[in-house]
Amino acid sequence: MKATLYESELKVMEHLWAKGDTPAADLVPVLEEQVGWNKNTTYTVIKKLVAKGYIERREPKFVCHPLITREEVEKAHAEELVDKLYGGSNLMFLSSFVKNGGLSRNEIADLKTLIDTLEKDGGS
Repeated sequence: MKATLYESELKVMEHLWAKGDTPAADLVPVLEEQVGWNKNTTYTVIKKLVAKGYIERREPKFVCHPLITREEVEKAHAEELVDKLYGGSNLMFLSSFVKNGGLSRNEIADLKTLIDTLEKDGGS
């Protein structure tokens, strides 16, 4: 499942990842406060997520249960970005990011550690 989400869908998922299973009715005031949505907008986005297979509707009380993880969504969005802008080349993406000052000294050290770990584990 390629779990890419629109920004509106991400708002719902972020709440579910943080709080766990939540009745749809309880999401309405949260999203009204956070992003100004009305009840109809909230339910429309939830229904789209159910249709995509990202949320399961559980009864009673239309409880929203996430079927995808934040990590799956992050991975899908990262892959989409790399495919779209860098022809699928992770190296080109990373080179562009690093050359444009996207990493601090500490992050560079962490990246070196990550690369060492990947080399020891046989890469991926």
